[in-house]
Amino acid sequence: MGASMTTVEPAETLRRLAHGATVGEALAFFDGLPAVEVPELFGSWRGGEVPTGNPMDGLLERFGWHGKRFDSADDVHPLVMDRPGGGQFSLHPGLVPLPALLPLLARRPGLVRHPALGRVARLLGPALGTRAPRARLRRTEYRGVVSATMCYDDLPIHDVFRRVDADTVLGAMDLRGLDAPFVFFLRRE
Repeated sequence: MGASMTTVEPAETLRRLAHGATVGEALAFFDGLPAVEVPELFGSWRGGEVPTGNPMDGLLERFGWHGKRFDSADDVHPLVMDRPGGGQFSLHPGLVPLPALLPLLARRPGLVRHPALGRVARLLGPALGTRAPRARLRRTEYRGVVSATMCYDDLPIHDVFRRVDADTVLGAMDLRGLDAPFVFFLRRE
């Protein structure tokens, strides 16, 4: 009797990585996934992260990140946030000084992650909301594969997507100033 070979489904691998992984593990998983076509992303998605030790780990969740909404290739809401009293709003990414915060995140991550700052950000966040789309979807090449990519209008960020399954994608946030991408996932709502 020959040895049986066990294959692990991508969704199971993502469940494991969502509890924490090295950058190498997360990127090896990302690299093994198929490309995503732009229309596959249309709709609303709930987000989560793959903690890898990136300075961005835990930050979006602390500030109330819900996910992303892709109305069309040219109408994307990249930062859909939960309102403190219920419901969601789209945060205007250009009003978030993320590139300026990167050095602080790297040197003093605890300062930006203080619970009081998260509570204040959740309360003040709706004042930074927008109804206008603040990103677009395009196909770009990243790590040797052409796939759907969300390009922010106001920030030097590209979120590149690969398919885990029909209702789940893995994203790699390529942000100028970060040594490694922030890895996250989206599940279709």
